[in-house]
Amino acid sequence: MLAWAAHAFPVALDAAADPANAHWLRCGGSWFVGVDALPNDADGRVGCGPALAGAAREFIRAHISPALPLHRAQISICYPGYPQPMEGESEAAFAFRRDRDAAHVDGLLAEGAPRQRFLREPHAWILGLPLATGQGGASPTVVWEGSHTIMRETFLRAFCGVAPERWAEIDLTALYADARREVFARCPRVVLELQPGEACLFHRQLLHGMAPWAEGAVAPPCGRMIAWFRPQLATLPEWMDAG
Repeated sequence: MLAWAAHAFPVALDAAADPANAHWLRCGGSWFVGVDALPNDADGRVGCGPALAGAAREFIRAHISPALPLHRAQISICYPGYPQPMEGESEAAFAFRRDRDAAHVDGLLAEGAPRQRFLREPHAWILGLPLATGQGGASPTVVWEGSHTIMRETFLRAFCGVAPERWAEIDLTALYADARREVFARCPRVVLELQPGEACLFHRQLLHGMAPWAEGAVAPPCGRMIAWFRPQLATLPEWMDAG
């Protein structure tokens, strides 16, 4: 995995500097979102580099989804000063990003005005691979231990008695907000300051986020950089399986 990260790193740097990806620079220039910005193939290989391998990848193959192809990875880069207010972001949304690490479950997309949450992207799992990292609070990834259980119970209630083909129509906004408050009250917040060669593998319904850049944090000039893989399942009911 360290060999994969070493090969992917300069390619990710080039992607972040590409004017075609400039629209992914958010939060006052303090966060490069980089969705699908890494030009890897379905095995995770970047150019002529190694295919994605290592303990986390073997665990996925053995226990979760052995045949699921990989999409182009997100390249998430944070810079000193994250977060800054984002254009169009409400004061409440910015405060949640700053004070609650923008805690979220992937795949629940906000739509419309007022913003409502719907299950649109049923991810199989979430794999984070650090490409460049810092020390002392350089916007590390954070998770709430055990939160996937609370979230799963919430979604089971929301979808109970509803035909699966209609799940994407259900407004999850209120239930989701209540579940996050329960998670904050009951689940330990765990900070992950990972190094290249390491990996973090999350349950698809785990609440996670990104901490603000701490005063005095140290990171390379390229910022704190993580490649994220979130391959999608074929159907929404698979997302609710217990795996």
